Amino acid sequence: MRSRSVPANPAAGDVTAAVLAIGRPDFPKVLIDTLRRQAGVGHCMVFALSRAGAASCLLDAGNIPTGGDLGAAYAGQFHESDPNRDALFEAGISEPIVLPSFAPSMYGARYRKIFFKDSDIVDKCATAIWTGDICFYVNFYRITAQGRFRDVERARLQAIAPAIGASVARHFQRAATAPLDQNLAALFATRAPLSALTPREQDVCRRILLGLSSEAISQALGISLHSTLTYRKRAYERLGISSQNELFAIVLGLLAGPDDLN
Repeated sequence: MRSRSVPANPAAGDVTAAVLAIGRPDFPKVLIDTLRRQAGVGHCMVFALSRAGAASCLLDAGNIPTGGDLGAAYAGQFHESDPNRDALFEAGISEPIVLPSFAPSMYGARYRKIFFKDSDIVDKCATAIWTGDICFYVNFYRITAQGRFRDVERARLQAIAPAIGASVARHFQRAATAPLDQNLAALFATRAPLSALTPREQDVCRRILLGLSSEAISQALGISLHSTLTYRKRAYERLGISSQNELFAIVLGLLAGPDDLN
């Protein structure tokens, strides 16, 4: 079944919600909701690529169940064989880059199997932007049930790509700064039910709220991916939730209460 058509109305191309969510814990959810509404995107992944050769997955949101595993695999080794890599590193400027349209023949056989066939991905668009020595590489996917991007959806993505790329870069730059993390740390230290979590469970949940993927959290904390997933599972069980959206809801509810820390 193909996704519903993108409405042609004055709001088309409006990414205001995502821009306003920069620096907030719910940025990943607002971003994917905006992309779905504007261009029928099923899944979004964001990678940070450095000129030194390092790669990390910063965001994994949408309808691909194995997205976390794909993010880890890409950051671990497959970023080196990405056919878009030359275009990304030859650009090296602070203006948005719109990558070539997806074609299976661009990719090696193993890459195609893992990232497209096994993951049920049938189409991809991408944009990127450099800030200093870091490239924020934003990928938009569709799965079989949605079908490939239609021309109008692809054109819409190209139109909003500059704003989306800039928003992603600004969000993750701000997420890496101390004030927001300190604010979350205070929230977890003083407000139930978050304060009932163990210190390591709090570390993992805080980074989920900052928009980091499980792979990026593992790298930041210096622990294995398995340990990160275990701490996340235990934290969710302790909080009585089953998804990051519910974690966002708890935090936003606390921030909206009378003891707002902002």
